[in-house]
Amino acid sequence: MKRILLAGATGYLGGYIAKELQHRSCFFRAIARNPEKLEKNNIKANEILKAELTDPDSIKECCKGIDIVISTVGITKQKDGLTYMDVDFQANMNLLKEAQKSGVKKFIYVSVLNGEKLRHLKICDAKELFVEQLKQSGIDYCIVRPNGFFSDMSEFFNMAKKGKIYLFGKGKFKANPIHGEDLATFCVDVIDKPDKEVEIGGPETLTQNEIASIAFDILGRKRNIIYIPEVVRVAILKLVKLFTGSKFYGPVEFFMTVMSIDMIAPEYGKHTLKEYFIKSNNPNA
Repeated sequence: MKRILLAGATGYLGGYIAKELQHRSCFFRAIARNPEKLEKNNIKANEILKAELTDPDSIKECCKGIDIVISTVGITKQKDGLTYMDVDFQANMNLLKEAQKSGVKKFIYVSVLNGEKLRHLKICDAKELFVEQLKQSGIDYCIVRPNGFFSDMSEFFNMAKKGKIYLFGKGKFKANPIHGEDLATFCVDVIDKPDKEVEIGGPETLTQNEIASIAFDILGRKRNIIYIPEVVRVAILKLVKLFTGSKFYGPVEFFMTVMSIDMIAPEYGKHTLKEYFIKSNNPNA
Protein backbone atom coordinates (compact mmCIF):
# COMPACT_ATOMS: atom_id res chain seq x y z
CA MET A 1 0.00 0.00 0.00
CA LYS A 2 1.29 3.46 -0.93
CA ARG A 3 1.93 5.81 1.98
CA ILE A 4 0.65 9.35 1.31
CA LEU A 5 1.47 12.71 2.83
CA LEU A 6 -1.32 15.28 2.56
CA ALA A 7 -0.41 18.95 2.97
CA GLY A 8 -3.30 21.37 3.32
CA ALA A 9 -5.64 18.87 4.98
CA THR A 10 -7.51 21.55 6.93
CA GLY A 11 -8.31 23.60 3.81
CA TYR A 12 -11.37 23.41 1.57
CA LEU A 13 -10.01 20.97 -1.00
CA GLY A 14 -7.61 19.27 1.39
CA GLY A 15 -10.50 18.29 3.64
CA TYR A 16 -12.27 16.57 0.76
CA ILE A 17 -9.08 14.77 -0.28
CA ALA A 18 -8.57 13.56 3.30
CA LYS A 19 -12.09 12.12 3.35
CA GLU A 20 -11.53 10.45 -0.03
CA LEU A 21 -8.32 8.86 1.25
CA GLN A 22 -10.24 7.67 4.32
CA HIS A 23 -12.99 6.26 2.12
CA ARG A 24 -10.43 4.24 0.15
CA SER A 25 -8.66 3.09 3.32
CA CYS A 26 -5.41 4.67 2.17
CA PHE A 27 -2.61 5.28 4.64
CA PHE A 28 -2.02 9.03 4.94
CA ARG A 29 -0.09 11.40 7.13
CA ALA A 30 -1.62 14.87 7.45
CA ILE A 31 0.33 18.06 8.09
CA ALA A 32 -1.75 20.56 10.02
CA ARG A 33 -0.99 23.80 11.80
CA ASN A 34 -4.18 23.28 13.83
CA PRO A 35 -4.81 19.52 14.23
CA GLU A 36 -8.05 20.23 16.11
CA LYS A 37 -9.54 21.32 12.77
CA LEU A 38 -9.09 17.78 11.49
CA GLU A 39 -11.06 16.39 14.41
CA LYS A 40 -13.74 19.05 13.94
CA ASN A 41 -14.13 17.97 10.29
CA ASN A 42 -14.21 14.29 11.28
CA ILE A 43 -10.91 13.58 9.51
CA LYS A 44 -8.98 10.66 10.94
CA ALA A 45 -5.50 10.51 9.47
CA ASN A 46 -3.24 7.56 10.23
CA GLU A 47 -0.63 10.04 11.42
CA ILE A 48 -0.82 13.77 12.15
CA LEU A 49 2.14 16.10 12.11
CA LYS A 50 1.55 19.44 13.79
CA ALA A 51 3.72 21.84 11.82
CA GLU A 52 3.83 24.99 9.71
CA LEU A 53 5.03 24.55 6.17
CA THR A 54 6.38 28.09 6.17
CA ASP A 55 8.82 26.96 8.90
CA PRO A 56 11.23 24.44 7.34
CA ASP A 57 12.51 23.30 10.76
CA SER A 58 9.02 22.20 11.83
CA ILE A 59 8.65 19.79 8.91
CA LYS A 60 12.04 18.06 9.02
CA GLU A 61 11.69 14.41 7.95
CA CYS A 62 7.95 14.91 7.36
CA CYS A 63 8.26 12.78 4.22
CA LYS A 64 10.16 9.91 5.85
CA GLY A 65 8.59 6.62 4.74
CA ILE A 66 6.27 8.44 2.31
CA ASP A 67 5.68 7.40 -1.32
CA ILE A 68 3.29 10.13 -2.54
CA VAL A 69 2.91 13.78 -1.58
CA ILE A 70 -0.32 15.65 -2.32
CA SER A 71 -0.20 19.40 -1.75
CA THR A 72 -3.17 21.75 -1.89
CA VAL A 73 -1.22 24.40 0.01
CA GLY A 74 -2.00 27.96 -0.99
CA ILE A 75 -3.84 31.04 0.22
CA THR A 76 -6.71 32.90 -1.38
CA LYS A 77 -6.54 35.71 1.16
CA GLN A 78 -3.22 36.95 2.49
CA LYS A 79 -3.31 36.91 6.28
CA ASP A 80 -1.04 36.58 9.32
CA GLY A 81 1.45 38.77 7.46
CA LEU A 82 2.07 36.00 4.92
CA THR A 83 2.21 36.63 1.17
CA TYR A 84 1.53 34.40 -1.83
CA MET A 85 5.30 33.98 -2.20
CA ASP A 86 5.55 32.87 1.43
CA VAL A 87 2.86 30.19 1.09
CA ASP A 88 2.08 29.25 -2.52
CA PHE A 89 5.78 29.24 -3.42
CA GLN A 90 8.09 28.93 -0.40
CA ALA A 91 5.95 26.65 1.79
CA ASN A 92 5.60 24.23 -1.12
CA MET A 93 9.33 24.51 -1.80
CA ASN A 94 10.04 23.56 1.83
CA LEU A 95 7.86 20.49 1.33
CA LEU A 96 9.48 19.62 -2.00
CA LYS A 97 12.96 19.70 -0.46
CA GLU A 98 11.84 17.25 2.22
CA ALA A 99 10.28 15.04 -0.46
CA GLN A 100 13.59 15.00 -2.35
CA LYS A 101 15.56 14.12 0.79
CA SER A 102 13.25 11.20 1.60
CA GLY A 103 13.07 9.76 -1.90
CA VAL A 104 9.36 10.42 -2.45
CA LYS A 105 8.22 8.77 -5.68
CA LYS A 106 5.56 11.29 -6.80
CA PHE A 107 4.47 14.83 -5.94
CA ILE A 108 0.91 15.93 -6.82
CA TYR A 109 0.35 19.69 -6.73
CA VAL A 110 -2.95 21.53 -7.19
CA SER A 111 -2.43 24.80 -9.08
CA VAL A 112 -4.94 26.72 -11.21
CA LEU A 113 -6.23 26.65 -14.79
CA ASN A 114 -4.41 29.09 -17.09
CA GLY A 115 -1.90 29.82 -14.34
CA GLU A 116 0.94 30.06 -16.83
CA LYS A 117 -1.02 32.66 -18.85
CA LEU A 118 -1.89 34.69 -15.75
CA ARG A 119 1.62 35.22 -14.39
CA HIS A 120 0.89 38.96 -14.06
CA LEU A 121 -1.35 38.05 -11.10
CA LYS A 122 0.64 37.69 -7.88
CA ILE A 123 -1.12 34.50 -6.79
CA CYS A 124 -0.56 32.80 -10.16
CA ASP A 125 3.06 33.92 -10.36
CA ALA A 126 3.82 32.34 -6.98
CA LYS A 127 2.12 29.09 -7.99
CA GLU A 128 3.87 28.92 -11.36
CA LEU A 129 7.28 29.61 -9.82
CA PHE A 130 6.75 26.49 -7.73
CA VAL A 131 5.51 24.52 -10.75
CA GLU A 132 8.78 25.36 -12.50
CA GLN A 133 10.80 24.05 -9.56
CA LEU A 134 8.68 20.91 -9.28
CA LYS A 135 9.24 20.09 -12.94
CA GLN A 136 13.00 20.41 -12.45
CA SER A 137 13.10 18.46 -9.17
CA GLY A 138 13.69 14.99 -10.60
CA ILE A 139 10.62 13.65 -8.78
CA ASP A 140 7.72 12.23 -10.78
CA TYR A 141 4.92 14.77 -10.60
CA CYS A 142 1.39 15.68 -11.61
CA ILE A 143 0.11 19.26 -11.72
CA VAL A 144 -3.67 19.41 -11.38
CA ARG A 145 -5.25 22.57 -12.80
CA PRO A 146 -8.88 23.12 -11.72
CA ASN A 147 -10.72 26.12 -13.12
CA GLY A 148 -12.47 27.16 -9.92
CA PHE A 149 -14.51 25.70 -7.07
CA PHE A 150 -18.24 25.84 -6.47
CA SER A 151 -17.37 27.79 -3.33
CA ASP A 152 -15.94 30.52 -5.57
CA MET A 153 -19.37 30.82 -7.19
CA SER A 154 -20.98 31.64 -3.84
CA GLU A 155 -20.43 35.30 -4.67
CA PHE A 156 -23.11 34.98 -7.39
CA PHE A 157 -25.56 33.62 -4.84
CA ASN A 158 -24.67 36.28 -2.28
CA MET A 159 -25.26 39.04 -4.84
CA ALA A 160 -28.57 37.46 -5.88
CA LYS A 161 -29.70 37.53 -2.24
CA LYS A 162 -29.11 41.28 -2.27
CA GLY A 163 -31.23 41.63 -5.40
CA LYS A 164 -28.59 42.36 -8.08
CA ILE A 165 -25.78 40.47 -9.77
CA TYR A 166 -22.95 42.42 -11.36
CA LEU A 167 -21.22 40.86 -14.39
CA PHE A 168 -18.44 42.00 -16.69
CA GLY A 169 -19.14 42.46 -20.38
CA LYS A 170 -22.46 40.92 -21.35
CA GLY A 171 -22.28 37.91 -19.05
CA LYS A 172 -21.26 35.61 -21.89
CA PHE A 173 -17.98 34.40 -20.40
CA LYS A 174 -18.13 30.66 -19.69
CA ALA A 175 -16.85 28.41 -16.93
CA ASN A 176 -17.41 24.94 -15.52
CA PRO A 177 -16.35 25.15 -11.86
CA ILE A 178 -15.98 21.92 -9.92
CA HIS A 179 -17.19 20.70 -6.54
CA GLY A 180 -14.44 19.98 -4.01
CA GLU A 181 -15.61 16.38 -3.60
CA ASP A 182 -15.32 15.67 -7.33
CA LEU A 183 -11.89 17.30 -7.52
CA ALA A 184 -10.72 15.29 -4.52
CA THR A 185 -11.69 12.04 -6.24
CA PHE A 186 -9.74 13.13 -9.31
CA CYS A 187 -6.65 14.10 -7.27
CA VAL A 188 -6.53 10.69 -5.58
CA ASP A 189 -7.06 8.93 -8.92
CA VAL A 190 -3.98 10.59 -10.46
CA ILE A 191 -1.76 8.82 -7.91
CA ASP A 192 -1.78 5.81 -10.24
CA LYS A 193 -1.94 7.67 -13.55
CA PRO A 194 0.99 8.77 -15.75
CA ASP A 195 -0.34 12.29 -16.45
CA LYS A 196 2.13 15.11 -15.79
CA GLU A 197 -0.31 17.99 -16.10
CA VAL A 198 -4.10 17.88 -16.24
CA GLU A 199 -6.85 20.48 -16.54
CA ILE A 200 -10.18 19.74 -14.90
CA GLY A 201 -13.59 21.34 -14.45
CA GLY A 202 -17.08 20.37 -13.36
CA PRO A 203 -19.74 18.51 -15.40
CA GLU A 204 -21.56 21.63 -16.69
CA THR A 205 -20.22 24.51 -18.77
CA LEU A 206 -22.31 27.63 -18.13
CA THR A 207 -22.23 31.29 -19.09
CA GLN A 208 -22.19 33.80 -16.26
CA ASN A 209 -25.73 34.78 -17.29
CA GLU A 210 -26.83 31.17 -16.81
CA ILE A 211 -25.14 30.97 -13.40
CA ALA A 212 -26.87 34.19 -12.37
CA SER A 213 -30.25 32.88 -13.57
CA ILE A 214 -29.83 29.67 -11.54
CA ALA A 215 -29.18 31.73 -8.41
CA PHE A 216 -32.21 33.98 -8.94
CA ASP A 217 -34.47 31.01 -9.77
CA ILE A 218 -33.54 29.17 -6.57
CA LEU A 219 -34.24 32.28 -4.53
CA GLY A 220 -37.51 32.83 -6.40
CA ARG A 221 -36.44 36.33 -7.41
CA LYS A 222 -36.71 38.27 -10.64
CA ARG A 223 -33.57 38.25 -12.78
CA ASN A 224 -31.71 41.52 -12.19
CA ILE A 225 -28.25 41.69 -13.78
CA ILE A 226 -26.08 44.81 -14.07
CA TYR A 227 -23.39 44.65 -16.77
CA ILE A 228 -20.06 46.36 -16.14
CA PRO A 229 -18.07 47.54 -19.21
CA GLU A 230 -14.45 46.41 -19.56
CA VAL A 231 -13.17 49.98 -19.22
CA VAL A 232 -14.85 50.23 -15.81
CA ARG A 233 -13.32 46.91 -14.67
CA VAL A 234 -9.84 48.12 -15.59
CA ALA A 235 -10.41 51.45 -13.82
CA ILE A 236 -11.64 49.70 -10.66
CA LEU A 237 -8.53 47.49 -10.59
CA LYS A 238 -6.25 50.51 -10.94
CA LEU A 239 -8.00 52.34 -8.12
CA VAL A 240 -8.00 49.32 -5.82
CA LYS A 241 -4.28 48.75 -6.47
CA LEU A 242 -3.56 52.43 -5.80
CA PHE A 243 -5.51 52.82 -2.58
CA THR A 244 -5.33 49.38 -0.90
CA GLY A 245 -2.62 47.00 0.26
CA SER A 246 -1.71 43.67 -1.33
CA LYS A 247 -3.79 41.74 1.23
CA PHE A 248 -6.96 43.24 -0.21
CA TYR A 249 -5.84 43.82 -3.78
CA GLY A 250 -4.52 40.31 -4.46
CA PRO A 251 -7.84 38.43 -4.14
CA VAL A 252 -9.76 41.24 -5.90
CA GLU A 253 -7.26 41.24 -8.78
CA PHE A 254 -7.59 37.46 -9.21
CA PHE A 255 -11.40 37.40 -8.99
CA MET A 256 -11.93 40.33 -11.37
CA THR A 257 -9.49 38.86 -13.89
CA VAL A 258 -10.84 35.31 -14.06
CA MET A 259 -14.38 36.70 -14.23
CA SER A 260 -13.45 38.56 -17.41
CA ILE A 261 -12.27 35.52 -19.40
CA ASP A 262 -13.52 32.04 -20.25
CA MET A 263 -12.41 29.44 -17.68
CA ILE A 264 -13.28 26.17 -19.41
CA ALA A 265 -11.65 22.81 -18.69
CA PRO A 266 -12.53 19.19 -19.55
CA GLU A 267 -15.81 18.27 -17.85
CA TYR A 268 -15.70 15.85 -14.92
CA GLY A 269 -17.72 14.90 -11.86
CA LYS A 270 -21.33 14.52 -10.80
CA HIS A 271 -22.17 17.53 -8.62
CA THR A 272 -24.06 20.39 -10.26
CA LEU A 273 -23.94 24.08 -9.38
CA LYS A 274 -27.73 24.14 -8.99
CA GLU A 275 -27.54 21.48 -6.30
CA TYR A 276 -24.80 23.45 -4.56
CA PHE A 277 -26.83 26.68 -4.59
CA ILE A 278 -29.92 24.85 -3.30
CA LYS A 279 -27.89 23.48 -0.39
CA SER A 280 -26.40 26.93 0.24
CA ASN A 281 -29.94 28.33 0.44
CA ASN A 282 -31.05 25.57 2.82
CA PRO A 283 -28.01 24.02 4.58
CA ASN A 284 -30.19 21.68 6.67
CA ALA A 285 -31.99 20.16 3.66
